[in-house]
Order: sequence, then C-alpha cells, then structure tokens
Amino acid sequence: MPQISQLAATYSSQVFWLLIFFGFIFFVIGRGMVPKVMATVEARDKQIADDLAAADAARTAADAEEAAWRTQENARRAEAQAVIAKAKADAAAAGEKRLAKAGAKVDARLAEADARISAARQNALGELEKVASEAAGAIVSRVAGLTVDAKAASAAVKEALHG
Repeated sequence: MPQISQLAATYSSQVFWLLIFFGFIFFVIGRGMVPKVMATVEARDKQIADDLAAADAARTAADAEEAAWRTQENARRAEAQAVIAKAKADAAAAGEKRLAKAGAKVDARLAEADARISAARQNALGELEKVASEAAGAIVSRVAGLTVDAKAASAAVKEALHG
C-alpha cells in the first residue's frame, strides 16, 4: 500500500501541523475563551447569590414589618374591644336608670292604686255594715216584731263580720 509507505515521509509534517492546530486551539480557546466564559459564569453565580441575599434581607424586613403591623393591629383591636365594652356598660347603665325610673313610676302608681283599692274596700265594708245592720233591724222587726236599736244592730253585724 502506497499510503503506508508515504507515512514515514509525511509523518513529521502531520505531527507538526497537529501540534500547530492543537496549540492554536489550546491558546485561542483554552487561554482566551474559556477564562472569559468562566468569568461570566462566576459573575452570574455572584449576581444570583447577591440577589438571593437581597431577597432574604427583603423577606426578613417584610417579616419584621408584618410583625410590627400585627402588634399594632392587635393593640387597635384591643382598644376597639375596650371601647365596645365601655359603650355596652354605658348603655346597660342607662338602661338600668331608665328601668329604675320606670319601676319607680310603676311602684308609685301601684301604691296609689292600692291606696284607692283600700279606701274603696273600707267604704264598701262600711256600706256593707250599714246595709247589713239596717237589714238585720228590718228582719228582726218583721220576724219577731221587735224594734232593734241601730247601735245594737250595728254592733251585732260588726261582731258577726269581724268576729
């Protein structure tokens, strides 16, 4: 084969060009391009780390702000509950005052009505005793034919009614 016999004659030139080609690739790509790519990757990694740190700091600040807001909100809620409780207590006190005032009016009217009822009862009892004593006198005079003194008839009726 003639290609194999030419190998010894072209071997040194092929090795030479192989070294030139790989040397060119090594220096251009290995020494020129790879460091730039690595620097870009490192810059990107640093930027990502910085962004993550900034996001973590922002989250921490937001959490602190939220905690402060919750504290203020709880204080406002407690204040509102106190205002509501005071308003309820004031309304209850006002209601109790009105109820006591109305109760006093009702009690006064009841006392007045009881006094009127008692007076009417006493009048009715007095009238009843008077009518009963007159009726007793009339019955005794008709049945027995005797006349009974009005005072005696009244005393007998009082004793019978109260007695």
